[in-house]
Amino acid sequence: MKEIKAYIHRNRIANVIQALKDSEPFAGRNGASHHNLTAHPVKGSLSVLNEHDRHYSLDLGDSGIDRYKLEFVCRDEDADVLVSVIRETAHTGRGNSGWVYVTDVLRVERIE
Repeated sequence: MKEIKAYIHRNRIANVIQALKDSEPFAGRNGASHHNLTAHPVKGSLSVLNEHDRHYSLDLGDSGIDRYKLEFVCRDEDADVLVSVIRETAHTGRGNSGWVYVTDVLRVERIE
């Protein structure tokens, strides 16, 4: 299994989530998906799309922007397709639109 984490501009998050849900690997071949997608609002230092996006954070001690962090797991063979969906949909048309990280999941334990 793979864990995918993506940091995305807030104005692209809804489109990315919808594109993932519409993709075959994420939706499941028979409509049965178990990816447990989570989205967290986070503050970061991605480049701003326009000055309206920039804010100054006392917590960070610097300027920053609001963005989202997506997290989910997938089968090894689906990771490349899902990363492509994120990269294509999250792209803002500017240089630094975000980051996608893919890591191996060594163990999963269900809490029952």
